Amino acid sequence: MSSLIKNELTKIFKKKAIYILLIVTFAFVILSNLMYKYFYNSTSYSYYSESYIEFAKEGLQELDPEKPSDTKMYIEYKTIVDVSNMMKEFKENSWQAEIIASTLESYVTERNTYLYGAEKNEEQANKINEQINNLLEKLRNDDWKYFANEELQTAQEKLKALENEKAITEDKQRLESLEAEIENAKIDVETAKYRVDEDIKYGLDYMNTALTDFRERSYMAKQAENSKEELSYEQEKEYKNNIKGKEISRYIIENHVDVNKANDLRGILSNFFSEYGLFIIVIVVMIAGTIVSEEFNKGTIKLLLVKPYSRNKILLSKFITLLIITLLSILLVVAMELLVGGIVFGFDSLSVPVIEYNFDTNMLQQINVFSYLGISILTSLPIIILLGTLSFALSTIFTNSAVAIALPLLGYMGAAVINQLAIMYNIGILKYFVTLNWDFSYYLFGGMPLMEGLTPVFSAIICIVYFLIMIIPTFIIFKKKNIKNI
Repeated sequence: MSSLIKNELTKIFKKKAIYILLIVTFAFVILSNLMYKYFYNSTSYSYYSESYIEFAKEGLQELDPEKPSDTKMYIEYKTIVDVSNMMKEFKENSWQAEIIASTLESYVTERNTYLYGAEKNEEQANKINEQINNLLEKLRNDDWKYFANEELQTAQEKLKALENEKAITEDKQRLESLEAEIENAKIDVETAKYRVDEDIKYGLDYMNTALTDFRERSYMAKQAENSKEELSYEQEKEYKNNIKGKEISRYIIENHVDVNKANDLRGILSNFFSEYGLFIIVIVVMIAGTIVSEEFNKGTIKLLLVKPYSRNKILLSKFITLLIITLLSILLVVAMELLVGGIVFGFDSLSVPVIEYNFDTNMLQQINVFSYLGISILTSLPIIILLGTLSFALSTIFTNSAVAIALPLLGYMGAAVINQLAIMYNIGILKYFVTLNWDFSYYLFGGMPLMEGLTPVFSAIICIVYFLIMIIPTFIIFKKKNIKNI
């Protein structure tokens, strides 16, 4: 058997096509890393587009603030122009631009309302203008902590006001509404307190992203927890996803470590299969689709069968060779990424653990990046093996390389459509289809599968059944195949 496997490996490594595939894969690895380094995470703060600002300026020229029918639109356009002019004083994507949009814009609107609205009040407009100038001065002095403390104080005052209102409210409907508002106000206080306590300056960095994500996911998770109706399966998945995101964001905030960073070596390795899985599948399918059919097409199958080995042993050696190639392909692509990613990004990121939320223990779990890589490869291995087996079966049964390669690849690309249809329309019968079961990453850390009713054991049985349905007829047909006319 070992000599047969060695012979098969020798034949595969003599093929030029395999080296072309590896060169293409290596080129993609290089391109992918460069894209992540120079084009990924190009987050920018955008409030008003240049075209919209120009539109507002043109609108101001056409409107008359003295005409009641034009007043409302004039105030709106004037606010847009005034706010955009304030932003131009500071650097693009600066924290000051964010504060101008989130805080100063309301002051500008109020000032313009007193200046141009139906009830003009120049004195009040001047008072508001003084407030605006005072806030602008704090922005110029980089005094972000003033705004952080104001945000916290405002949130605390709002929470206290809501709790006071709840204490004197008897209307049941209003009480329910107040309870929801209080929960959200508590989240606002916690978020604002995190900014002050953890010294998180406003901006577009990962800490602010985590802070925003923490608040938004906390809102959504709390809304699901307070829902009076039983959550659907999809809603339950969304709820768990929000809990996971919320706790990971909390970890980032409290530890000042960007564990969500995707554009470094660690980030790419932790998403290895989604980045390079297609290339591994193509390599495996290309080899599986030709490993038997080429023997028939070239007539070399006769030379192989005259050797003192049974047909079953010959075919088994080819399949074992395919499994070895699968493992080698994965290891080779991992090595490519380590080499290229290490050169492009350096290796420092590998010391940062992967953080997952374990729903079995309701705790965050820290995992070494290589351990996580190994786990993710193992959970994705059924996809590669089943597609390779399908290609191997087609190659043996039909002895047509084109069919043996094309059908599995089309099936893999169409899997997402089948899965989506099953989920959208809750087609129960499709849970017996292999594409809903072959990705075991959904079960990691107490996660929920794509469709209700699936379990790790059920999915494993489905994968084994499909594997046997493909492999058993392959051996039977190969054993009985007539090669006299080849």
